[in-house]
Amino acid sequence: AGAAMTFSAQKCGICFQPPSIILIYRDNSQDKTRQRIMPIRNFSKFSDCSRAAEQLKNNPRHKAYLEGVSLRQLQKLYSLLRGHLEGQSLAESLEKFRQEETIDPEEDMNKLDDKELAKRKSVMDELFEKNRKKKDDPDFVYNVEVEFPQDEQLESCAWDMESDEEI
Repeated sequence: AGAAMTFSAQKCGICFQPPSIILIYRDNSQDKTRQRIMPIRNFSKFSDCSRAAEQLKNNPRHKAYLEGVSLRQLQKLYSLLRGHLEGQSLAESLEKFRQEETIDPEEDMNKLDDKELAKRKSVMDELFEKNRKKKDDPDFVYNVEVEFPQDEQLESCAWDMESDEEI
């Protein structure tokens, strides 16, 4: 395995106002926990969440910090933002995302168009990857608990928790 990552992502959230993705990460070289705010620009309710997530993940400025964050999770944060821009409540957006995430075993895959099919396939791959733990992988657990920090300033943020046990 290569060198250890300098930054390990601990929790990732979305802030609606101003639109930004917030990453709480550990800077291993300095042994400190820090927060990184990544402003989201040019994103509207018509934007494609998958594309936005890929662009962010490959952004040279943020790449190193986002290594431990899955594309899927970033997509989810963008879809929450898009829901917010469409006027949905957070609960509605989460529910909608959950439905899109869930594969209906009864569904006739032949009837789906390519885009939908690709999406289903990526969900399956993701589930497969998730179940087949790679031994070099930091133990990332994906769960959809959104926490609302009591802190006034973070009122418009939704958190998506990853595993952040201290080792």
